[in-house]
Amino acid sequence: MSAIELKNRDFTLEDEPFALFAHWLDEATASEVNDPNGTALATVDEAGLPNVRMVLLKGFDERGFVFYTNFESNKGREILSSMKAAMCFHWKSLRRQVRVRGQVEVVSEEEANAYYATRPRHSRLGAWASAQSRPLEARQVLVDAVAKLDAEYPGGDIPRPAHWSGFRIVPSSIEFWQDGEFRLHDRIAFQRDGDGWSKTRLYP
Repeated sequence: MSAIELKNRDFTLEDEPFALFAHWLDEATASEVNDPNGTALATVDEAGLPNVRMVLLKGFDERGFVFYTNFESNKGREILSSMKAAMCFHWKSLRRQVRVRGQVEVVSEEEANAYYATRPRHSRLGAWASAQSRPLEARQVLVDAVAKLDAEYPGGDIPRPAHWSGFRIVPSSIEFWQDGEFRLHDRIAFQRDGDGWSKTRLYP
């Protein structure tokens, strides 16, 4: 189905979530002021308390939704402990929301290396310098660590740290929400059903 056909079609009629998500993300990219790929990522710690923070979606396809992080950070350790997570996209300009829940898998070494190579030089250095989520005595300590690494890698090649890679949320459910007048919103939930998806309209 083309983008024009999707745009002119009632989204509640769609029977497959990934093409619909791609269309909504394209429209958000055109309308959001900042980071249309920003998403709230939810995890649970060892005590069973939830944690949520914003991350950037760096890829998606029918396998799932990919983001990258330091595996030694709080979110990295929490995901590795449970291998479950959820995310929520909210595009204020479009009055739309998408929620994703599911199991998590680690992306392949090839995927992680390929994405890491596209990052700006100082972002790659930062992946080495930042002991993410752990106490930092002063900001200058981090700045000095980046400068030291910059001198150690004068060329363009900076290897990916073993503790920095990507997670893929393999969705068991994807819910689309569209704002409606008088709070009569549209909500459509897709639930994985074997190799396909079942779809349910929900009360707003």
